[in-house]
Order: sequence, then C-alpha cells, then structure tokens
Amino acid sequence: MQTDADTRRADELAELARHVREGVGRLNWRMRSEADSPSPGPTVLAVLSRLYRAGTHSPSELAEAERMHPQSLTRVLASLTARGLITRTADPSDGRRSLLDITHAGRVVLREYSNSREQWLAAAMERALSPTEQQLLRMAADLMVRMADS
Repeated sequence: MQTDADTRRADELAELARHVREGVGRLNWRMRSEADSPSPGPTVLAVLSRLYRAGTHSPSELAEAERMHPQSLTRVLASLTARGLITRTADPSDGRRSLLDITHAGRVVLREYSNSREQWLAAAMERALSPTEQQLLRMAADLMVRMADS
C-alpha cells in the first residue's frame, strides 16, 4: 500500500524528471542553433558517435544499439560510405555480413561539430555561471552520465 509520503516522493521525482528533461532538451536545442557549423543531422551524428565510442558494428548491431530499424539506416550508411566518413568491409567470419567503422574523415566531422558546440557551451558557462555553479554543473553532468550508463 502506498502512503502519502510515497505519493509525494513519486510526485517530486516526476517533477524533477520533467525539469531535467526540459533543461537538457532546451540546452541541446540551443547548442545546435549556436554551433558555427551546420549539423550533419541527428542520424549521422548518432552513427558516427556510436562507431567512434564503441568501435566496429554490423549494420544490424548499429540499428539495435541506436534503436532504429535497419532499413532506416540503409541510405544514411550508403551516404556516409560515399562521403568517406565510414568504411564497410566484409565480416571475415560471415561473408554475408558487413562491418562498419568510422574513418579519419568521419572523426574530423564529428570533432568539428562537437568543438563548435562545446565552444559555445564553455562561453555560456563562463558568462552565466559562478565558479560554484560551474562546479555544481560538473557534479550534475557526472550524475547524468551515470544515469545514462545505468
């Protein structure tokens, strides 16, 4: 049986979740709009980021990791391959499968976009936050990463 205290706690956590979601969403939107270079697009960024962080994937592994339908990735992967941002090679253990890797050019695109966003964010933190608030934000960022990884 749920008590009034349990209900209040659940309501408080739901409100905190809404507040965090709104803050993260607005900050993400603002960083995209303030970036010096145009965004490669969310799907391209997701693919390049996944291959950069987690290494080689098959298209189906990539689709599963990004919670996408493999068919949705077909054109994106073809475009990234044509632009030299990823490589597609045959899987040595199963010739029917291909393996995807990010190229140096793909890492450059990802890094340039990330740098642009990070430069804006660093300037905004310097402008808007005290050193104490910056330290609190560092702690909050660590907590968000921990939640995302859990």
